[in-house]
Amino acid sequence: MSWNRLYRLKNYMRSSLWIIPFLALVAEQVLFRMVMASDEWTRWVPPWPLSVEGTVAAMQAIISLALSFIVFTFGSLLVAIQIASGQLTPRIIAITLLRDNVIRFTVGLFIFTLLFAIGVISRVNTSTPPSIVWISGALGVLSLAAFLYFIDYSARLLRPVSIIHRVAEQGFAMIEEVYPDVLRETSETQRSYGSLGVPDRVVTHAGTSDIILAVDINFLTTRATRVDGVIELAARIGDFVSYGQPLFLLYGGTATIPANDLRGSIAFGRERTIEQDPTFAFRVIVDIATKALSRAINDPTTAVLAIDQLHRLLRSVGSRDLRDGSSRDPQGRVRVMYRMPDWEDFVQLTCREIRIYGADNLQIARRLRAMIDNLEDVLPDSRKPVLRLERELLDRMIDKVYLLPEDAALARIADTQGLGGSADA
Repeated sequence: MSWNRLYRLKNYMRSSLWIIPFLALVAEQVLFRMVMASDEWTRWVPPWPLSVEGTVAAMQAIISLALSFIVFTFGSLLVAIQIASGQLTPRIIAITLLRDNVIRFTVGLFIFTLLFAIGVISRVNTSTPPSIVWISGALGVLSLAAFLYFIDYSARLLRPVSIIHRVAEQGFAMIEEVYPDVLRETSETQRSYGSLGVPDRVVTHAGTSDIILAVDINFLTTRATRVDGVIELAARIGDFVSYGQPLFLLYGGTATIPANDLRGSIAFGRERTIEQDPTFAFRVIVDIATKALSRAINDPTTAVLAIDQLHRLLRSVGSRDLRDGSSRDPQGRVRVMYRMPDWEDFVQLTCREIRIYGADNLQIARRLRAMIDNLEDVLPDSRKPVLRLERELLDRMIDKVYLLPEDAALARIADTQGLGGSADA
């Protein structure tokens, strides 16, 4: 199996709700037969206190509970998806709800319990090992406890602050993976490797038009080193690539690499993912903020919560080395070149849309200023010009949207709470 197909398979399994319940079905069959076959080893288990009729009634109750739990869980998940996509953004479904292990394992437990109880009730007689009935009863109690926990968990999960925080944590992990080096004032003096001239060969996209999700940089580096050449990626991770669009620019010996080998190093998909895409977490949180600022929803406090997490992410990005992507051979020669977002990209992605949609709201104007002021105080000098530009644009927007000078003056006060906690108060 090629690398891109294996990557898509892993990504599908991580975001599929049915995988764990299906494995629970298999595990139930294995455990049930193991318990039935180990009667001689479970003589120490005390006898089941109920009669055959009582056991049947208990198993029927467990089956009814498990079925009710499954129906409720899937029903509430569908409602959660509708609410989350309508109130926040549809992009959180694949990266949060469908990847949530609590939901997946809870459903798996319910299915395991249901099938186990069905197996017990079909074999209730005097020769049934008491251990199998005790296990079924314990699973019923465990499922009831898991259901009560799930109700509390799902209520907390659907809060906007929980969703935004989850996305931000995934963004932090990806930032640390993509940009492992701490910024030094001289570490980004050279962001461009210069033009390599006319490529010896261009490899175009031959599949369906999709988005680049990930690239196997190690494979490309190894192949480029072996033939003594340079591979340049013509598109960036997260870009939409149509049929016939250039994918690779090949220089030197890399022109001899088969096109299918190169295409197999890129995974495509219909929707962006956070893996290898450090800007996607910003994109999702900005989408949540802008939707909260829409006239239909009008929830600026949720937008302030989004800016809180964007502030944290920008501080992390601003303290790291954001040089253009490259991969080198053991001798230090560049073998693979690929474009990466720079500091200006991150700042513009964070500030521009939120300012345009929310500058006429006091909370947003004050929280944006507090974020810009703090970043300018804590980040190196090389990061400050872009921040100063964003503050200037914010001031010009405030002058344009606020008719009363008193409101404009209030909007210019930095406030980490949006409205009510300014340092000048």
